[in-house]
Formats: sequence, C-alpha cells, structure tokens
Amino acid sequence: MVRLKDIAYRAGVSVMTVSKALRDAKDISIATKARIQQMAEEMGYVPDAAAAGLRTRSTRLLGLVLPTLTNPIYARMIMAIEEWAYQHGYAVLLMHSHNDPPREEQCIRRLLSRRVDGLFISPASRLEAAAKVYEELQASGTPVVILGSRSKFCAGFPCVESDDAAASASVTRHLLELGHRRIAFFAGPQVSPWAHDRLAGYKKALREAKVDFDDRLIFQAGSTIEEGEKAAVQFTGEATDATAIQAVNDLVAIGVGSLLLKQGVRIPQDISLAGFGNILVSEHFRVPLTTVRQPKFRLGVAAMELMLAQLRQEKFESKRLAADLVIRQSTAAPPAK
Repeated sequence: MVRLKDIAYRAGVSVMTVSKALRDAKDISIATKARIQQMAEEMGYVPDAAAAGLRTRSTRLLGLVLPTLTNPIYARMIMAIEEWAYQHGYAVLLMHSHNDPPREEQCIRRLLSRRVDGLFISPASRLEAAAKVYEELQASGTPVVILGSRSKFCAGFPCVESDDAAASASVTRHLLELGHRRIAFFAGPQVSPWAHDRLAGYKKALREAKVDFDDRLIFQAGSTIEEGEKAAVQFTGEATDATAIQAVNDLVAIGVGSLLLKQGVRIPQDISLAGFGNILVSEHFRVPLTTVRQPKFRLGVAAMELMLAQLRQEKFESKRLAADLVIRQSTAAPPAK
C-alpha cells in the first residue's frame, strides 16, 4: 500500500507538502501540486477514507436500507441515487431489512456505526405508531430521506413518493370509461401506507362516478406474484360478477393473470386486468399490462437532492411526483352479455 511518505521520498519533498498537494491546499505552487498529484496517481495511491473522515468529520458515505432488491421497483431508484451520489463524491452502502422491523433497526445501527453522513430508508411495515430507532434518528439530527409513503412512526422525516392515490384513481377511471362497473381490487399489505393510498384512489374514482363500493370485490393480495396467485384462486371461487381486476402492483397483477390464463380465462376478452408500477416484466407479460408508470429514476434523483439539501443545511421539503397511466392490451370493454 502506497503511503504519503513513499510519495514524499520519490518527489523529494516533505510529507506535509504531499498532504497539502493531495488536499488541493492553496498555499502550495500549482506546478508542485500538479507534479505530486500525477506522481501519486502513477504510484497507485489510494487515500485513507477513515483517516480523512476523522479529520473532516465526514465519511462521504450514505446508507441505503431497502426491504429487498427482489422488488424491481427499486432498481432505477437505486441507480439514480448511486449515480448522483457518485457525481457529488459520495459512496452508497446498501443493506436489506427484508421488511422485518428488528432487522431494519440493526441495519440502521450498523450503518450509523460506519458514521454515514445520511440515510435513505424504505421503512419496514409496522402497526405501531412509534418506533424507537426512528425517534433516536430524529434526536441525533442524522439527515434521513424516507423512500415512499410515510407511516406515523417516521412522519418526522422528509420523503419522496409518487402520488399513488391519484394514479390509482386514474386506473379505476380508465376501467369505468371502458364500461366496467364491477371492478375487483386486489389490495396490498394492510400495514403499508402505499397500499392504503392505492385503495383510497380506487374508492375515490368509484365515488366520483357514483358507482357503489362493494367490499365483496376487495381481495387481500399482498405484494408478490405468489400472493397474487393465491388471491386469484379465492377470486375464482366466488361469484363476484367482476368484469375487471385492478391490482395493487404489477407483481400481484402478473400472479393473478398467470392463474387466470392457466384456467383458460382470456385477458381482456373475458376480464380486464390492470397493475401498478410499470416494472419491466409488465410490458413483456403474455398480455402486456395496463399499469401506472411510476417516475422511479426521478424519485431517486429527488431523494438525492433532498439529502444534499440537508447535508448543506439548506431549506428542504418532501416531494410528491405525479405518475401516469400506461394503457396496453390487458384492458378492454367488458364482454357483451
């Protein structure tokens, strides 16, 4: 490992001069600075980030806690955060909570022990209105950005989110405009704010169209393909007379669609199907899905902007971005009776 004194010996200068040159100090000549910096690069010198962190009280590290990377919604958001962090001289440390609150708490504490300058968190779902680790975070003053809808336990932090309620309502309105009146809704986890927002959007659109809400059309479907398939089995076993299904996300919609297609149900000739999220596979499903395009990359950029504002001690506020409807082949007018 190349040390400062190795560079100083080869350059014929003091260790202090090398240190100043590599820190781009002003009290050293441009020519000497350029010569030492070039020599350091040729020798393969890598700065000691830990030592620099002790000196500057900044590690240039940001922590990122997600439930799991198996959810494709996060891919482009992470890409944006990492790219913008890189451009501003930060590295990102990623940890998974698996949507388990105790594990999430451990992830947060481990990242704090690495002295990260700030944290991005997509919170694990909780029924409780308070969480000790978030109270500690708020008391410590650590810059935090919540990714997605906030629950009560993390309401004190700024967040970036898409306008899920409005986007979900646009899906329901699309189905209503096609002529559907019996629209089943495959709901997400009951403790997830985003799932509540999407169900609220569905109800709002029905209310505006003066279509009665029927709780027999609500099926608890979780958030995965497997959970979507299980909910579809329950759906097919009940006489709902539904002519359309609106799923809380694309994974659930794909699970539902796969089960229905296996049973010989045609989409959209027999029943229309819509998702939410516009993950890559939704466009390449056997019947390309009508869905909501979330601004995933822009959400990541907005999250990094919010983090930088906190680190610079500038004014900041939460951001909610619009999402738009993408109409594909999985939705059509209901079958003629």
